[in-house]
Amino acid sequence: MGKQKKILESLASQLIELDKNIILIYAFNTIGKTRLSVAYKDITKDKKSGNHAGVYYNAYSEDLFIWDNDEDNDGANVKLNIHKSSLNQYHTLLDENNLRDKLGSYKPKYDFQFNYYNNTAEGIESVQFFLEKEKDKKSKKALKDDEISDAPIKISRGEEQIFMWCFFLTLFDIEGWTGEGKQSGHFFIDDPVSSLDDHNIFVTASSVMELIDRHYKTRKIIITTHHIGFISILSDWLKKGEKADSYKKDIQIYILKKKADEIKFASPKSEVLLYHLELLQTLKNAIDSDSLYAYHFAILRQVLENISSFLGVGRIAYVLEKIGYDDSEDISRIVNTMSHKNVFRYEAKELVPDNEQLFKEIFERIQNKYTFELHTG
Repeated sequence: MGKQKKILESLASQLIELDKNIILIYAFNTIGKTRLSVAYKDITKDKKSGNHAGVYYNAYSEDLFIWDNDEDNDGANVKLNIHKSSLNQYHTLLDENNLRDKLGSYKPKYDFQFNYYNNTAEGIESVQFFLEKEKDKKSKKALKDDEISDAPIKISRGEEQIFMWCFFLTLFDIEGWTGEGKQSGHFFIDDPVSSLDDHNIFVTASSVMELIDRHYKTRKIIITTHHIGFISILSDWLKKGEKADSYKKDIQIYILKKKADEIKFASPKSEVLLYHLELLQTLKNAIDSDSLYAYHFAILRQVLENISSFLGVGRIAYVLEKIGYDDSEDISRIVNTMSHKNVFRYEAKELVPDNEQLFKEIFERIQNKYTFELHTG
């Protein structure tokens, strides 16, 4: 265990020294993503005061929230308690309307209410949730007392994780609490999609992009995940999206790999076969389970770009031509359009029949041409 701790501390030091403010790290579960975030926290905190230099979202962050089911009263006053931490001092600065805006992307069916300590400077003691009345479901504004149901409710595990994620996103927007100036603070986000369904995973990717866009010039933002689709989408937007030119000098993407007792960073380019297979397997699973959605086009585009890069051309239309399309430029434009984040965030998430047929056809032609070995089921 001592050896692994030293390895993780060495990896954390590499991230600290890296002159990039946007760092994406892909790793399978159990390799050490969360332990890496802990090592980073320990190295960067102030040695005298013990204060953290950044804010972290990981499994330990979620442990701050625990349900009080009020079993003695049949759940009449059920609430989500928030354990005290170093973040409590910033609770009074948290913008509730900003939190509601962030939640709005997930289309919640509830509203919430903060319960503060008697001394409000101590922060938020608990959160209670209430069903919205039908007429208010489209409103992002705070509801009045007579516009929510009287009895507090317990929300689902998925809804709870989304709420916690949006709570931390709102905390991230508070200015000045980690100091001033470039790299005076950082955000370390470890697997924010671990318990979400597929559509919400990609809404979360969009919220991460908004966070990056607002803060990457003054904060180092490190994101780790086990979800190949999540990192693929972020990578695609950062490198090929509308603002790619703004990000290109600040991006580093790693694969965290483990071999025997060694853990190391590898570049996706040096692990191109693994990266291809993970992406393709994700698409095959979606096709086999009849669960194709608009965001899968962004993963398909990533596959085409990786193949084109491997072939040394850098154009997905070239790959489309090689797999049998005479109208490769037109097909390329469709794939690029369907890869835009607004398609699957703001429009219907299900593919229309023509796009679904095109998607399956492109996938089948890739397999027929390159015969990648994928698992069934």
